[in-house]
Amino acid sequence: MILASTAAELAAHAPAAGQRRAVVMTMGALHEGHLSLVRRARELADQVVVTIFVNPLQFTDAADLERYPRTLDADSALLEAEGADVVFAPSVEEMYPGGDPIVTVSAGDIGEVFEGEHRPGHFDGVLTVVLKLLHLTRPDVALFGAKDAQQVIAIRRMVHDLAVPVEIEAVPTVRDADGLALSSRNVHLSASERETSLALSRALFAARDAARNGASAAAVVDSGRAVLDSATRASAVLSVDYLAALDPSSSQPVPDDYRGDAVIAVAARVGATRLIDNVTVRIGE
Repeated sequence: MILASTAAELAAHAPAAGQRRAVVMTMGALHEGHLSLVRRARELADQVVVTIFVNPLQFTDAADLERYPRTLDADSALLEAEGADVVFAPSVEEMYPGGDPIVTVSAGDIGEVFEGEHRPGHFDGVLTVVLKLLHLTRPDVALFGAKDAQQVIAIRRMVHDLAVPVEIEAVPTVRDADGLALSSRNVHLSASERETSLALSRALFAARDAARNGASAAAVVDSGRAVLDSATRASAVLSVDYLAALDPSSSQPVPDDYRGDAVIAVAARVGATRLIDNVTVRIGE
C-alpha cells in the first residue's frame, strides 16, 4: 500500500491503462462503516484509493475541528489489511495552499435546510473538498456512507449539475448490534450517553415501521418524534435538532400527503456530541 501526502505522489501512482479506480473519502478515525466502503470499492474497481483529510472548511465550530480524532497510523494499518492500494493523506497546506480557497462550491438550497441550517456553510465546505479530491484522484466511482444522507444528496446533485464524470455509490449504514449507527464521534460518548443515543435509531425504526404499515408522511414523522419526545423527557443530556422526512433528490422536506421514497433523518446532541442518522422508507404504495 502506498501512502501519499502530496498531489504529485498521488499522481505517480495512477492506475494502469484500462483499470478502474475507486475512491473512498474519509476524515480518518476509521471504523467498520468506513471499512465496508473500502470492501465495496474493492468489488467495483481494480485500484482503491482512500483519502484521509480533516477538512476545516466543513466545520462550523473550531473546538469541534480541534477535537476531531486524528489516527493516521492506526487508519493506515486497517486500510492495508483491507487491501487498499493508495492512501492519500494531504496536509491542510497541501489541499489549500495560501489559505482558504477564494472560489468554492455552493450547495444552494440543500445547504439551507436541516444539517445546512444547523451548520451554516457545512455543505459548501464538503462539496468544495469533494470536488477537489475528485479532480486529484480522478476515480471512475466514488463511494460514500448512506449515514450522511444529506451529504450524499448534495454530492449527487453536484456531480449531476456540474457534469462531473464519476459514478456515486452510497453504501448502507453499518450499525452496532444495539442499533447505534457507527460514527467516529461515538468515542466521545460516555456509557450513559451512549445508552441515551439509542433513542435516535429507535425513533428511526419506529418511523420505518409506521411507513411499512401504510402511514402518511406526517404520521411517519410523528411516530419517530414520539420516541424522541419520550427520551428527551427521560434524559437531560438529549437535545434534538430535528427529525424529518426529506425528498431524496433535493433534501427538501416532503409535504404531509407525499407518496414515494423518503429519507427519515434525525440529528441530536447527546451531551457535547452531535450525532446524525437516517433510514430510507417508502411512503404509500
